[in-house]
Amino acid sequence: MDGQYGACANVRLNRSAKRLFCTAQLVARHPAVILTKPKGSVMNDVLGAPALPHSEAVIAGAGQIAAAAERLLLSAKQSVGQILDAAPKGDSRQHVSHGLAWLATYTQSLQQMHAWAERLAPEGRFGDMERLILQIAVHEYGQQIVGGIVMSQNEIIRLGELGVSRGDARRYEDDICAVTDAWPMEAAKQALAALIAAQPAATTFGDTGLDEIHAAMRDEMHRFSEAEVRPFAHEWHLKNEYIPYDTIAKLAELGVFGVSFPEECGGMGLGKEAMCIVSEELSRGYIGVGSLGTRSEIAGELILANGSDAQKQHYLPKIAAGEIIPTAVFTEPNTGSDLASLQTRAVLEGDTYVVTGQKTWITHPVRADIMTLLVRTNPDEKGYKGLSMLLAEKPRGTDADPFPADGMTGGEIEVLGYRGMKEFDISFDGFKVPKEQLLGGSEGQGFKQLMATFEAARIQTAARAIGVAQCAMDLGLAYALERRQFGKEIYAFPRVANKLVMMAVEIMITRQLTYFSAREKDQGRRCDLEAGMAKLLGARIAWASADNALQIHGGNGFALEYPVSRVLCDARILNIFEGAAEIQAQVITRRLLEKRN
Repeated sequence: MDGQYGACANVRLNRSAKRLFCTAQLVARHPAVILTKPKGSVMNDVLGAPALPHSEAVIAGAGQIAAAAERLLLSAKQSVGQILDAAPKGDSRQHVSHGLAWLATYTQSLQQMHAWAERLAPEGRFGDMERLILQIAVHEYGQQIVGGIVMSQNEIIRLGELGVSRGDARRYEDDICAVTDAWPMEAAKQALAALIAAQPAATTFGDTGLDEIHAAMRDEMHRFSEAEVRPFAHEWHLKNEYIPYDTIAKLAELGVFGVSFPEECGGMGLGKEAMCIVSEELSRGYIGVGSLGTRSEIAGELILANGSDAQKQHYLPKIAAGEIIPTAVFTEPNTGSDLASLQTRAVLEGDTYVVTGQKTWITHPVRADIMTLLVRTNPDEKGYKGLSMLLAEKPRGTDADPFPADGMTGGEIEVLGYRGMKEFDISFDGFKVPKEQLLGGSEGQGFKQLMATFEAARIQTAARAIGVAQCAMDLGLAYALERRQFGKEIYAFPRVANKLVMMAVEIMITRQLTYFSAREKDQGRRCDLEAGMAKLLGARIAWASADNALQIHGGNGFALEYPVSRVLCDARILNIFEGAAEIQAQVITRRLLEKRN
């Protein structure tokens, strides 16, 4: 047994969670769980589309486009590096810098879609729907690199701005056009639209590439979400109600709060890929429910990697079992992403830290039992070195008395979406934390400890984004197939169907990018670059999917009674928390240029 887990060696797995995720049982109960698509070659027979390329040609073409994008990225890294080296110090060339991050994200997306297809094909799992998704994905993303990548609604990065020579740009365009010019894209979209309409209740559109264990897990979590979350989500949102304790208890019984914790510490030991599946399906029902696990994930990562044996033994099993609800208390009113400027201080008086300062945008603090509290323990260190992490316990509050702890007050921040846990400003004035609650027992390690959690947190956020995007597609598709205008379902109009087709395609792109980053994490490899890309793209796709789903609803989408209005509000936060898009792009570019030589 690994020594770091020794303190938790006597903890037994939650019986219900063990039962839920048992391979034999799940596969036996749901033997066809991964069959979310038609098998065989039906498109030419059913839809009369002989011009559509065969699977082998699409997979080979996808590989060629991915390779061309990689060559282009290498050129762009060199030119952007030179541009930034010659620029005045500061952020004057942010547009260019962040544009490189987006080019790299598109390149990685193309590579992972090609890898996805190559894994499925030998297993006979690359059918018509998968072929069409791949064809549309690599065509769209490959061509967007040529025409300009959308970084936000009114910010586009073009190859010339990245310093890519006209010769390199032309070679790239020639390379991809040699492939895509033979692909009839309108026919492909029509064909995919027909397949989607034929199975509107599918768990996923296209084979996700998961093995039977993970696919069965998805099916089970989807069933739970459909029964226990989705029917109630909109009412919780409209009334700004907490997610009921009963729902939290059911999530705990399923093992949701300890999916990636080691078995020795009361968890499932299933890794980050499993965490993605759970987060995705729960967020598909309601992002608030999907995000409950985020607090456990962050706290668990912090304690597992940095805690003393006593801290691990005490907290990890209880967090995994849902007995302890954690919350992350990092952000301050005037710092945001600039954690080096953090001001909340903790002064050691005898055997007790006395905390003074303000925090903001704290999620679910009222009902939390423990706070991972980032503070400045050394006022003489103005940067990261003076920061420490406290495991600060507190009593649970209520709406009437949100913070019954001495030295702690707060007020709710009313928000557009992402409800169910509630956001708060918190003030500390003489709040006391015992010395033994210093994470790991050593001061000055708080920032380093926190940074180590960012990979998992951003992977999980990308998974939540997939769930929100899938929820938007579910709502948009159901409405488009039901709503009739001018004597036919509005799904029959290409501008409506194409919106849903692109949702299916981009959801799969983000899913493969996210699963890839999770597998890298599970294999112990550094993946801050990959996790950042997944989060960056996932947030954009969630917003685009929600916006387009609302557009499909027309005027009804603007009415609060329709759930798509909630999904739009929920989607918007994904581009802000766990690293705003701009911060994310900055981090990605910094890592890319570290590796350019």
